[in-house]
Amino acid sequence: MSSLRHPVGPQPPSVYWRRRAVVGLGVLAVIVVIVLIVVRPGTAEPTGAGTPGPAATDSAEVDGDGSGEGDEQSDLDAAADEAAAEGGGAPQACTSEQVQVTPITDAESYGPESQPQLSLSLLNTGTRPCIIEAGSDVQEFLITSGPDRIWSSRDCQVDPVAATVVLEPGEERSTPAIPWNRTRSEPGVCDVQRTPVPGGGATYRLSVSVGEFAGDGDRPFLLN
Repeated sequence: MSSLRHPVGPQPPSVYWRRRAVVGLGVLAVIVVIVLIVVRPGTAEPTGAGTPGPAATDSAEVDGDGSGEGDEQSDLDAAADEAAAEGGGAPQACTSEQVQVTPITDAESYGPESQPQLSLSLLNTGTRPCIIEAGSDVQEFLITSGPDRIWSSRDCQVDPVAATVVLEPGEERSTPAIPWNRTRSEPGVCDVQRTPVPGGGATYRLSVSVGEFAGDGDRPFLLN
């Protein structure tokens, strides 16, 4: 033990102390290297690492079943190519030359207590499918008697609904019927008691339009 505290040898004690210091530093360096290998700074999991960040959450929502967005787009492109190869392709907007709009009533004459049921049909007379905006927000049912404007579905309309319709070639679609209560209407005059129209065999005419698409003539009917 005394030789550790008081080095013995032909050299001065300071020389032996320096040698011991060098050896000690070497051992310390080896220990530090071993610790660094075991711990590997920078790879430790930070607090809360088990909770996915916003990017991971968004990616999961986008991919859904885990398939890549590129794969989904490739499928869409393939479907579009297949449709084009079959002569289909994406439908274009309908034109007035390929769509026929026809007014419809459920009868030709009505008794004193009957209300006419009004509707219209859309017929694609072209050779390709087309798209048309045909909701109640762009429809108009107009009833006239001679030059007299009697009633319009656009007067005081409540909760109109937009609807996009794809018409296949030769396809005809009809709108749900709406009743006419046999009264007059005026634009902007809503909260009033409306005036009944005369019956007794009077003739009225229904004309229709869907946006810029005017109906094919009008349909006469009688009110008894």
